[in-house]
Amino acid sequence: MSVLVVERARGSGRLLFDASVWIAAESPGERYSTYSRELVVESRRPAAALDLTLYEVANALGAKRRDALGATVACRSVLRRCEKVLVRIDAEMIEAIAEIAVEHGLTSYDAAYVAVARRNDWQLVSTDVRDLVSRGLAITPDAAV
Repeated sequence: MSVLVVERARGSGRLLFDASVWIAAESPGERYSTYSRELVVESRRPAAALDLTLYEVANALGAKRRDALGATVACRSVLRRCEKVLVRIDAEMIEAIAEIAVEHGLTSYDAAYVAVARRNDWQLVSTDVRDLVSRGLAITPDAAV
């Protein structure tokens, strides 16, 4: 399956989920697990993800937790939920990502989510309180429900 942005709905109330939300949805007992699961599985609100989300989720669940099945299920969930709006980083975004990373002291991965959310006027949702939520760059899953 090729990864394309099929629609670009600026200001549509769309939620951009970072990898932490998908991971929490597959991790009962984590702080935001219930709310994350509600957002990614049960909600009808428009959602988006980055193609990089698939790599981050597969790495966290598959490589780090040694749960290949969990990684596969979570990645399929990303594809199913966001199949029409799975964003691929393009050359134009690299400059914005670098600037945001430097400005906020973020990894380029986190900065990519922030840049895409800003570019499209979407709300970024994350469980990363320290790096994203506390800086006003994202909201937690419970705030998004």
